[in-house]
Amino acid sequence: MAAVQSQDLAQLEIVCKQLYEATDPAQRLQAEKALIELTESPECLSKCQLLLEQGTTSYAQLLAATCLSKLVSRVNPLPLQQRVDIRNYILNYLASCPKLEPFVIQALVQLIAKITKMGWFEVRKDKLAFREVIVDVTKFLQGSVEHCMIGVMILSELTQEMNMADSTRPLSKHRRIAISFRDVCLREIFTLACTLLREVLAKPLNLQDQREHNLVMHLLKLVLNCLSFDFIGSSTDESTDDLCTVQIPTNWRTVLLDMSTLQLFFDLYHCIPPSLSPLVLSCLAQLASVRRSLFSNTERATFLTRLMKGVRRILENPQGLSDANNYHEFCRFLARLKTNYQLGEIVMVDGYPEIIRLIANFTVTSLQHWEFAPNSVHYLLSLWQRMVASVPFVKSTEPHLMETYAPEVTKAYITSRLESVPLIIRDGLEDPLDDMGLVFQQLDQLSTVSRCEYEKTCTLLVQLFDQSAQTYQELLRAPSGRNIEIAIQEGRLAWLVYIVGAVIGGRLTFTCTDEQDSMDGELVYRVFQLVNLVDSRLPQSGNEKIELALLSFFDQFRKTYIGDQLHRSSKVYVRISEVLSLTDETRVLETFMAKVVNNLKCWGRSEPVISRTLQFLNDLSVGYAILKKLVKIDAVRFMLRNHTCEHLPFLGISEHFHLGDAVLRCRTTFYTALTRLLLVDLGEDEDEFELFMLPLTKTFETLTQLFNSNFKQDEAKCMLIGLSRDLRGIAFALNTKASYTMLFNWLYPGYISILQRAIELWYHEPLCTTPILKLMAELVHNRSQRLNFEVSSPNGILLFREASKMISTYGNQILTIGNIPKDQVYPLKLKGISICFSALKAALCGNYVSFGVFQLYGDSHFDNALQAFLKMLLSICHSDLLSYRKLSLSYYSLLECLTQDHMNFIASLESHVVIYILTSLSEGLNALDTEISSACCASLDFVVTYLFKQLAKSNKKSLRLGQVAQEGERLLRTMQQNPELLQQMLSILMNCIIFEDCRNQWSMSRPLLGLILLNEKYFNELRSNLISNQEPEQQQTLNTCFEKLMEGVEQNLLIKNRDRFTQNISVFRRDVTETLRISTAANALKLQPDQADKRSREVITTTRSDIDSASIFKDSFETWSAFAETLSQVTCNQGRCQPPVRRGYT
Repeated sequence: MAAVQSQDLAQLEIVCKQLYEATDPAQRLQAEKALIELTESPECLSKCQLLLEQGTTSYAQLLAATCLSKLVSRVNPLPLQQRVDIRNYILNYLASCPKLEPFVIQALVQLIAKITKMGWFEVRKDKLAFREVIVDVTKFLQGSVEHCMIGVMILSELTQEMNMADSTRPLSKHRRIAISFRDVCLREIFTLACTLLREVLAKPLNLQDQREHNLVMHLLKLVLNCLSFDFIGSSTDESTDDLCTVQIPTNWRTVLLDMSTLQLFFDLYHCIPPSLSPLVLSCLAQLASVRRSLFSNTERATFLTRLMKGVRRILENPQGLSDANNYHEFCRFLARLKTNYQLGEIVMVDGYPEIIRLIANFTVTSLQHWEFAPNSVHYLLSLWQRMVASVPFVKSTEPHLMETYAPEVTKAYITSRLESVPLIIRDGLEDPLDDMGLVFQQLDQLSTVSRCEYEKTCTLLVQLFDQSAQTYQELLRAPSGRNIEIAIQEGRLAWLVYIVGAVIGGRLTFTCTDEQDSMDGELVYRVFQLVNLVDSRLPQSGNEKIELALLSFFDQFRKTYIGDQLHRSSKVYVRISEVLSLTDETRVLETFMAKVVNNLKCWGRSEPVISRTLQFLNDLSVGYAILKKLVKIDAVRFMLRNHTCEHLPFLGISEHFHLGDAVLRCRTTFYTALTRLLLVDLGEDEDEFELFMLPLTKTFETLTQLFNSNFKQDEAKCMLIGLSRDLRGIAFALNTKASYTMLFNWLYPGYISILQRAIELWYHEPLCTTPILKLMAELVHNRSQRLNFEVSSPNGILLFREASKMISTYGNQILTIGNIPKDQVYPLKLKGISICFSALKAALCGNYVSFGVFQLYGDSHFDNALQAFLKMLLSICHSDLLSYRKLSLSYYSLLECLTQDHMNFIASLESHVVIYILTSLSEGLNALDTEISSACCASLDFVVTYLFKQLAKSNKKSLRLGQVAQEGERLLRTMQQNPELLQQMLSILMNCIIFEDCRNQWSMSRPLLGLILLNEKYFNELRSNLISNQEPEQQQTLNTCFEKLMEGVEQNLLIKNRDRFTQNISVFRRDVTETLRISTAANALKLQPDQADKRSREVITTTRSDIDSASIFKDSFETWSAFAETLSQVTCNQGRCQPPVRRGYT
């Protein structure tokens, strides 16, 4: 036996070495397979124990912890006793071996947290099995520093685990566990952590000692995890960081009203080293974000005063802010203050003038050191933006001083950006203008700040702009060789143009005067002068950053001063007309279009410039009033007559061209805008349309000749991709029957055959097939009823035949591709299939084809399209259907169309296909995306309605019984053989309506009635099981809720009956939720009778008060556990399916 163990140990340690140390990917892959085999082995537990007790390396212990985590995380968990034994064993192991490697301790602690969360509601010997977590950890806290650190890590990891949703398990179950943990343990854990931190301050620790340093670090992480807990299920993330409010429960009031709690963290900040103080500031940021309703007005003012005093103390002793992490967290802390408190409250704080002066000086200094923590500037600008925006609403008589300090912040930002340019160019530093997302975010905030004392902002910008423009002109006239100086001035001008655009855009958020519009005119005419100067140097030389800045300025000016709803007589035009003769918006539009044409001519190979130029052109082409003016401009007429590669090089193929060239993606936008301009005066003039299409006609003729000879495939592919994108843009803009008919007559039959041939040849190259398939999807889309051809026209049928050919060809060919790597399956296969699904759905729902005609006249195109759909569908695994959102949306929307209008086709399918489709519907009902779940509900409703009608007909003695059997017998037989399919969906819908945050309740109620009528016996069994799991005093109430659910509902699916049931569902959901809320107070003490002390009573009080203040707490209670488990598992007890799982996207 010992020899066998020794051999097993040796093999396992080899796996450890390969898994964690090997550099060869093949070895690591082999080791990962061995790890999977180990977790699936019956001997997994014994081998993990062997590794922990006899392993010679830390990696052996890590492997054991990893395997155990995978083992306990399975959907079908280990028996309760085994999990209890594993947890107790790991606790004893950590207690006996406290000096393990940190990564081993972390893995073992995570294992304990996973076991505790998964078994949170499980009962063993009339006692909740995993609730004694604080008692267990207390034993660690009373030991050595190492033991104390392990105890803190367990609490910290458990808090984090409880707050983390698992995509493989129902979200409702996670929320019930999380909020139960919140009510039972979280406050006590937070208080315990604060107590330990007070001991840190009371007893001088040697933080140079790594052990004590780590202990304090884990204590702070524990506090931060407590304060970052998702108390009400709002699921905030970093993208909403500046809007975060910490929804502290009401029973935490006493802890937070004790100002020593807040003062503790300010004292810690000044006592501990910079390596730990960022965690302290993170905790302070959370405390500053505590919900306002937790305090009374007086309490809130006291709390804010203490916060502001702490800020003042930090700013008066700013040495710690030289650390980048400290600086970043402090900026977050400042931003949170204004997010949660009104400016009127802040100005009432004692010492406000001195505090705002310190904050302003800190902001100015931070902006001047632009290279230090650039990602933190957002928080400072956010603070000032919110304060300036609040100025009109301040009712306090105390001065807010924004007019003093906001201009200083604006000046610091502008001058610091300009001063950064020489350093960036000469020293090769990273240019902030390369991250335009960050720049636009900052400029959006600056646009508000700059409008405070706008005259000062305008004067500064005029001065700086004139200085840079004059220097730039002098450098251009000087002899060559001063490229660095020219680049510096171009960089400065780019920043100035961006900033001018931003401050002009800020006009939309303020009530502005004529004087301010005149100031805008001073800035605008200078930018227009720069446009003339820049264009005069094209195409010999140009600067991409200036071009992008000018386009950004144009867009801001368009939004602010051009349009039907805007002031045409704005004073901004007065100064512009004096200097540049641009008297009104028509002349400005001429300048815009001249610049657009110049960019398209001279920047053909610059994707950023072309893309931004065309987006600007597209934005201009949306408004009809502006279109009427644009078509009269010479530059627009030039584009309408000369959209060829000779005049606009980006439409051509250069020597460096490749199939994935990003410029190709811009062509659709270009032709969409251009076609809108064409349509203004087109009417029904076919000759004008033919003239417009002439360049594309020549390209198609060239392609026709190429396909009829031995041609160069790359050249043909490039031409075809460009044509497909061009035509898609044209088709998108054609929203009338007359204009669309012109395009169809031009395209069919000669040119569309070229597209069909290309799909046959290059089906395996998505760069070619994707544009063509998207074009077809656009052509069959009956947008604005443009495809409602004349009754004598066969165009609708002809168009569908072509779409059917393309879908069938692609669908049959793409399935011939062999094994596709997992990371390439979407771009190579699923993306094209998704587009085919979208095209077929658009064609079937367009209402321009009578599909019965195809079968009547023996035309197989309709059947071929449906069969291609089935083949493509069955080649996709269920997990992929919900892993890619575009595929999910296209599939479920197509399925909704098929079940609505072509249910006979669904009914005629083989049993395994029907089961596949219904299983996909079952999984889609659990999707987090309401658009998908609603489509699934609609599809299920059509299926259930069809079944109900077929059953109703089959039960009648009718002469048409044979017809009924012929159409529906196969589907009825499949359902009778697989009753669990509909039963599981009934369980899922009930679970969602009762327990989930049901955002599409109406959609879910529609199929639910049919499911209940078809499965009355199962529904009654489900109802009985649900009620029997409740306390006796609640059973009668719940029984009444279920009786009211079917009150007044008849045994039919008529619209009136459905509406009555939908109304009943709303009442049912409200009453059941309220009943289970009430039962919480009664059950809270019963769950732990030996702990019916003050803490338990606080939990009950908190629960009730939180209900009053936040109804979102409705699904947070322990007594829902058995209820939800019955819903999700009653079908599974029949041994046919797994519990439903809420699904998201990878």
